[in-house]
Amino acid sequence: MRPATIGDAAAICALLNEVDLLEIGRAGTELAEIQTDLKHHEVDLERDSWLLFDGERLVGYALLWDESGGERIDADHYVLPGQLPGALHLFDLLEARAAERAAANGATRAVLHLHLNTTPTLDLDALRERGWRQVRRYHVLARALSATADPPPQPPPGVTLRPCLAEEDRRIAHALLQEAMTDHFDFQPRTYEQWVDDIGAAAVDWSLIWVAYVEGLGDAAVLRTHNDRASMAWISTVAVLRKARRRGLGGHLLHHAFGHYAALGRDRIGLGVDTDNSSGALGLYERHGMSLDYAVDTWELVRPV
Repeated sequence: MRPATIGDAAAICALLNEVDLLEIGRAGTELAEIQTDLKHHEVDLERDSWLLFDGERLVGYALLWDESGGERIDADHYVLPGQLPGALHLFDLLEARAAERAAANGATRAVLHLHLNTTPTLDLDALRERGWRQVRRYHVLARALSATADPPPQPPPGVTLRPCLAEEDRRIAHALLQEAMTDHFDFQPRTYEQWVDDIGAAAVDWSLIWVAYVEGLGDAAVLRTHNDRASMAWISTVAVLRKARRRGLGGHLLHHAFGHYAALGRDRIGLGVDTDNSSGALGLYERHGMSLDYAVDTWELVRPV
């Protein structure tokens, strides 16, 4: 066991892709994602990260971070099959550290959240025995793209999109995201500076994030995407203010992403959606041709500090 360093990013990425192959049948983790996680300003690598080795081979990885400033703590945990004692030791460490961080925030308990594939390499019975429980399910949806089938769409009347090339528009996008996503499960308010750190702004292609202006309402929606996954283009967020919903804006933003990436030569696009989302996002995406690729559960542990 030892903490991770920035120099371990490639080895961690390789481990996660090995797990991906077992869980979803293909490598789905990009090096930039791991680098962003390890550089997160709310992670103290010496105390919030752990690498598990079997001899010289990296077989497990865990990371913990705190975006709430309160009781809510997030964690990642990956381990190869056949490593149950090591996997449980990683949980001992991250659960204890989560209690420390929640206590430092003045909270009386730590509420940990962890995302796991619905058929993970981890022993779920062992997880349940530790007190973890499933609290939410997310679907990763995907859709085939082609330049012929997905031309750039015509916007609804009074709607225009602009990319976030200017700092002013990036701040507008952040403000819209904070307002539109506030009722979503597990939403944590973020300042602009925290948000740009979360998304690894230095490596972000801002031309792939758009703000939607609606005549009579002003700026009312954000489409955030990125093009750094080998397997598919990715839609990170479709966020529409409550006052602008039921106008076809969400569907237009989807098809804008479809057309944009089809024109770039991408043949597949995906996104993740909370299956209990009260805004009806799952049904919207399915109506526009997206279908289940794989599913992920949010697991929760409540621990007194």
